Amino acid sequence: MRRSAARNVSVVAAAVALLSACAQALPSSVATTPRPPEKTPVAAGYGGAVASVDTDASAVGIEVLRQGGNAVDAAVATAAALGVTEPYSAGIGGGGYFVYYDAKSRTVQTIDGRETAPRSADSSLFLEGGKPIPFADAVTSGRGVGTPGTPATWDTALDAWGSKSLKRLLEPAERLARNGFTVDATFRSQTEANQARFADFPASAELFLPGGQLPVVGSVFKNPDLARTYAELGRKGTDTLYRGDLADDIVRTVRKPPVDPAATRVVRSGDLTARDLAAYRTKRQAPTKVSYRGLDVYGIAPSSSGGTSVGEALNILERTDLSRATQAGYLHRFIEASRIAFADRGRWLGDPAFEDVPTKGLLSQRFADSRACLIKDDAVLKSPLAPGDPSDPTPCATGGTAAPTTYEGENTTHLTAADKWGNVVAYTLTIESTGGSAITVPDRGFLLNNELTDFSFAPANPAVHDPNLPGPGKRPRSSISPTIVLDGHARPVLALGSPGGATIITTVLQTLTGHLDRGLPLVEAIAAPRASQRNGAATELEPGLWNSPVRAQLEAIGHVFTQNPEIGAATGVQRLPDGRWLAAAEKVRRGGGSAMVVRPAGKPGK
Repeated sequence: MRRSAARNVSVVAAAVALLSACAQALPSSVATTPRPPEKTPVAAGYGGAVASVDTDASAVGIEVLRQGGNAVDAAVATAAALGVTEPYSAGIGGGGYFVYYDAKSRTVQTIDGRETAPRSADSSLFLEGGKPIPFADAVTSGRGVGTPGTPATWDTALDAWGSKSLKRLLEPAERLARNGFTVDATFRSQTEANQARFADFPASAELFLPGGQLPVVGSVFKNPDLARTYAELGRKGTDTLYRGDLADDIVRTVRKPPVDPAATRVVRSGDLTARDLAAYRTKRQAPTKVSYRGLDVYGIAPSSSGGTSVGEALNILERTDLSRATQAGYLHRFIEASRIAFADRGRWLGDPAFEDVPTKGLLSQRFADSRACLIKDDAVLKSPLAPGDPSDPTPCATGGTAAPTTYEGENTTHLTAADKWGNVVAYTLTIESTGGSAITVPDRGFLLNNELTDFSFAPANPAVHDPNLPGPGKRPRSSISPTIVLDGHARPVLALGSPGGATIITTVLQTLTGHLDRGLPLVEAIAAPRASQRNGAATELEPGLWNSPVRAQLEAIGHVFTQNPEIGAATGVQRLPDGRWLAAAEKVRRGGGSAMVVRPAGKPGK
């Protein structure tokens, strides 16, 4: 959800206080209290840090830290709050990937909380008459809904590393949903973009289009159904979403989407069953890891392609001194490394429970070197580029058949958190498209995902095996790339991530190289104008690069560009040399982000 800085101070204050024993309901004057301070994209201090796109959500995470919670507790509470204030980007109807650094053991661990296809799904899931159904039809349907992974992710993270109960961590979000937050222009505009879809589903229309109208800027948006749902999850645990009453409501909604009788839209049903929900499990798995400039970079392993693609691109760039390159030279190398990584991603990445994914080979320096030699300083690689073979890393090989990059929805959200003990979380969660499937579970207050549309509807190239075709219980390929960087002593340097569909990979890569190679402060590396090349004919540029002289310099050697008004919306945390935490978020994108620390001043005491 894109949020502006217009935020009600009482709502923010309430979010900060909600976890205290004496927390009270928000006053009825909440809608008329003064305008709050502008969002802060960077903050530094002691005791821990949280960065997200939303002020309310970041404030909730900070209060958890103030009351003795750790980074995992703060991340879960922040994510739950984002489910209230960012309902078109995230929520319990979706999934995501959680990367955690444990300060005591100095290790990085991860959770794959990706949604799964029904057990009845096969490669023809999105085919009718042997042909793919229109993408827009799949997006707004029960067909695209996978079993949600977010609630199970919270349980898994808290069971393994948390210190607070889920019930306690849901209380701030429950209160925020009940009492509401102030509507800003971006919330209204995103609702407007989904108005036709929401209007076709009575539960969505009642929630997001009260009285048949768009929410008014400055009004208070309340979601009492979601407040009750959070309260139920707190009392009964997330098992109710996978085996209880809530599971039954999800299955009923997917199998027979509640469409307005007057709607003309064809809304296909899905085949999700109670058995599918009951069988869902998150996956605890080892992270990806590459060494870059003497640092260790950890990411999420498949089913996401984020860790392997960011890692491969970094390995390709390892042999080049980007710190001394001109801006054009740096961007040229970054673009070409991205192109190569996406060429290999398209051929090899899928759910490793179903596909033979050569993760180790993709992350080997030997394979990266065999691909890096394709890059020339005075020429541009042609797209779509053919993939390499990690099992046979022949230098500069150009054989094989290209697999073009398929479309992924770009609306997701990312949060980062750190605590006074040095633990760090990078967590990206999503419901896929802006507004997900547009289908709200009646009386439950949350949208269902359309993540299964991340599968290939048909082989990207009929001549080559596509590892991302649907299958029973299969996880669709993702580009989510939560990343944690450690120094040579296994201590945290920074953590970051971003929304943005397939542009997540290039956003994380550009932010890392901007900070580590080009010397930009983390907040400036996040704010820098972006480019995104995903093995396509043209590279996307934000206006800051489109309108720069560097574009003509790159076009002179063969680059082709298209303009994209906004790419990604990153957040990060960084450990400073003096022991402080720095939180960083966007300055402008999606209305700007919210960076907070527990204590802006003082000493690094416990």
